[in-house]
Amino acid sequence: MKKTLLILFATILIPVGMMAQKTVSGIVKDKATDLPIGGVSILIENTNKGTITDFDGNYNLQLDDNDPKNIVISYLGYKTQILAIPLNGRLDVVLEEDVTSLTAVNLTVGYGSMKKDDMTGSADLVTTKDFNPGPVQSPQQLITGKVAGVTVTSGSGAPGDKQNIVIRGVGSLSLSSAPLIVLDGIPLSDSTVGGARDVLNTINPNDVESMVVLKDASATSIYGSRGANGVILITTKRGKNGAFKFSYNTMTSVATPFQKADVLGADEFRQLVTSLTKSADIAKLGSANTDWQDQIYQTAFGQQHDFSALGSFLNTPMRFSVGYSDQDGILKTDNFKRTTASLNLSPSFFEDHLKIEINGRGNYTENFFANRGAISSASDFDPTQSVYDPNSIFDGYYAWTGTNGYQLNLVPTNPVALLNLVSDSAEVRRFIGNTKVDYKLHFFPDVTATLNAGVDMANSNGRKVTSASIPTSDTSFDGSRTEYINESTNTLLDFYLTYQKDFDKHGINLVGGYSFQKFDVDNYNYDSEKEQNGNDFEFIDKNRNTLLSYFGRLNYDFDGKYLLTATLRADASSKLNPDNRWGLFSSFAAAWNIHKESFLEGNQNINELKLRLGYGEVGNVNGLGDYLFLTRYSGSQSTANYQFGSQYYQTYRPNPVNTNLRWEVGRTYNAGIDYAFFNRKISGSLNVYLKETQDLIANTVVDPFTNFGNRIDANIGDMENKGIEFSINWKTVSTETLKVNLGYNIAYNNNQVTRLPDQQFVGGISGGTGNNVQTHIEGAAPFSYLVYQQLYDTNGKPIEGAYVDRDHNGVINDKDKYLYKNPYANVTMGFNTSIQYRSIDFNMVTRASLGNYVYNNVSSSKGYANRLNETSILNNINRGYFTTEFKEMTQSNLLSDHYVENASFFKIDNITLGYTLPKVFEKVKIRLYSSVQNVLTITDYSGIDPEVNLGIDNNLYPRPRTYVFGLNVNF
Repeated sequence: MKKTLLILFATILIPVGMMAQKTVSGIVKDKATDLPIGGVSILIENTNKGTITDFDGNYNLQLDDNDPKNIVISYLGYKTQILAIPLNGRLDVVLEEDVTSLTAVNLTVGYGSMKKDDMTGSADLVTTKDFNPGPVQSPQQLITGKVAGVTVTSGSGAPGDKQNIVIRGVGSLSLSSAPLIVLDGIPLSDSTVGGARDVLNTINPNDVESMVVLKDASATSIYGSRGANGVILITTKRGKNGAFKFSYNTMTSVATPFQKADVLGADEFRQLVTSLTKSADIAKLGSANTDWQDQIYQTAFGQQHDFSALGSFLNTPMRFSVGYSDQDGILKTDNFKRTTASLNLSPSFFEDHLKIEINGRGNYTENFFANRGAISSASDFDPTQSVYDPNSIFDGYYAWTGTNGYQLNLVPTNPVALLNLVSDSAEVRRFIGNTKVDYKLHFFPDVTATLNAGVDMANSNGRKVTSASIPTSDTSFDGSRTEYINESTNTLLDFYLTYQKDFDKHGINLVGGYSFQKFDVDNYNYDSEKEQNGNDFEFIDKNRNTLLSYFGRLNYDFDGKYLLTATLRADASSKLNPDNRWGLFSSFAAAWNIHKESFLEGNQNINELKLRLGYGEVGNVNGLGDYLFLTRYSGSQSTANYQFGSQYYQTYRPNPVNTNLRWEVGRTYNAGIDYAFFNRKISGSLNVYLKETQDLIANTVVDPFTNFGNRIDANIGDMENKGIEFSINWKTVSTETLKVNLGYNIAYNNNQVTRLPDQQFVGGISGGTGNNVQTHIEGAAPFSYLVYQQLYDTNGKPIEGAYVDRDHNGVINDKDKYLYKNPYANVTMGFNTSIQYRSIDFNMVTRASLGNYVYNNVSSSKGYANRLNETSILNNINRGYFTTEFKEMTQSNLLSDHYVENASFFKIDNITLGYTLPKVFEKVKIRLYSSVQNVLTITDYSGIDPEVNLGIDNNLYPRPRTYVFGLNVNF
């Protein structure tokens, strides 16, 4: 009986097994080049069941007997094919490029997506194939030099340091000019918790799929006030239907400090001291030959590892990734470590009526901050002295000491001691997550309801410990410790409805919704020295501000040729007085797809030709302090307490208040052309714009006795940016063995303050007390230099103390200062080259900046003769002294236009050479590559680096040259 049952089960199961093992396989190739295409979607028709081709174009798909008999083969940029499954199970496919589909790429825009062909605003898309290669630590570095009108400047050469992004010039005087960053639908907070180097370096660049840059107000206004300076939309990589694919990337980097401050070596220093100072000073010379910059800088090593998996599980597309990076800084004791993990799930239900997208990414960073005071001290310290002194009471570090053995006042501290005896570290944890639900109503399928709930949470713990052995003049110093705990929570809730209807030649897309965003901050700080001195040693700051918005957008399309967009958004910010809290901002744009007109029909050489016109307005309060319209109180320091009898009591005083603060409003006019010719071998865009910012918020003087201070933030000015942007991409060669792609962009921007009744003095510099070298003034660019016009002798050498008497009154004073240049480039350019020859690939990224100027504060404050011995010790000086031969540092010398230098530059940012190995293992692709970052800078600027944020060079942390060796494995 048992034997009979076994035969019966076998009879039943064998056909089932045979049915489960039925497969279809083949290879997918490009028709034009006959090269295999990886990542092609192979789906069984009318199901979510399928796979994707591997990197050699191969696929293997399992089917059941009851599955449909057709498969759908699709890939972005190619014509989709629906083919019958052959009886022999072998199906090779040749895909043909679909030129029209390239303009139908969906771009992520505010509260939805839109075909590129239907866009009316100025938007630039950069995807993984276009991203900058090399050691990238923050997502914005992926697009440096790639987008016309967008400048990305690193704050310094420290690993993970802040990147400053400006789109179409500075948009405000005192508020933030940074664009809004939206990650997978979550507008991120623009501030960091303590111990975090940058808002964006907590995001693993390897997770980024694409970045869309929205520039003009007609494109950004849907985001309201937070989009006043442009918007960068970051979309991370998603899961796909089909079998799982895995990727592992690793790189090792070596960074070298090839640029240093131009100071004197020991022998030069001895010679100059001997020739310019007295015998008493000469006697102070040591016998060592110490390059203090060599002592503080190092060859820095780094490593990065990323692993990801994408595919589908239980018919749910998903992607998972983990990453780890560890990068030393070229300044000793500097280090940045980051661990990241992300998960994306994209299930759909009810025949795609209900789509859910779940994104979660967490990261943990460990930061070890080197004491940057060592950079200045290394430039100052006498190179004839040794690093160590066996008789020193400061843990054996040499110091300039007095008779009591303690360090003298106002002398540089041993830079090596600053690095080794000060510990500054922090740990930062951050989670960014959201759930987005799209429901296409069953009873009204033209309407989709969307709910997006997200959170961006960060917290940090940090501490700075200074050893009791640090060289100091304070005989009672026994060490110090500061600690902080910071928490920041950004909560988002969006709800909106989308109505999409196409009929005859008309198309309507209508979006209306509500957005609420809340920002909570909870900070705690402790200072041991203040506690020891009897001052307030703890600081607690809890704060909240909110943004409430209603928005609507209408897109109208007639026959795919004529496009109209209208947007309206109402924003309310808790930063403003209830009477001025609400702002209503609108935008309008139109576009004409000329290439779809009948007179161009059939023209194979014009693939895209679109004319765009737009106007929009956006408010701005980003970076404005909280609740400035309310009376707030500050407690007095212990040294200013009030005495009653024998007791001292802390007092409180009110802070200045302004109940009339209102929105800064930016109005942008934009005209543009998008084009693509010759089967899209040549493509790009041209934009002309004018942005007017009205009611600028700046710090201004108030009448005496009318407020609780003499200066307040107020709406007092106007400013404009106007410019032109042009970009072109050229597929110069596209054959089976050789592909050459070139990309070039250029942008011109002119920035000017058009109304400002109260001149602002900004740009504080080292040297003297309270000196400012920049100003905001009507009729000039913001941060323009306000300086004296230097006079020169017949040999071209500046004459110390001699300046042009511009008002001809025989006296040189403040009235003789004049406006001379500004830090911002009139012209910026980017040029990118990509070459692939068989298995070899080559990429080069270059940039140029023309018309930017930098004030060389290192030379002005350290390049004069008296500095050698002015503090009863010997100080090194900057080599700029040999150009001026100035004897002393005076206020007029510091403010000479001689130190405002042309900092135009051309840079080769990155060169990468890669090689894809011949097929070693089945379904495994291995690529080896090497890269050099910060390859070359050509400039007339005499300082370390011409790329200086805000235009004042004062002991910049040098940007290193980095060599990278990497491996990519996909399987």
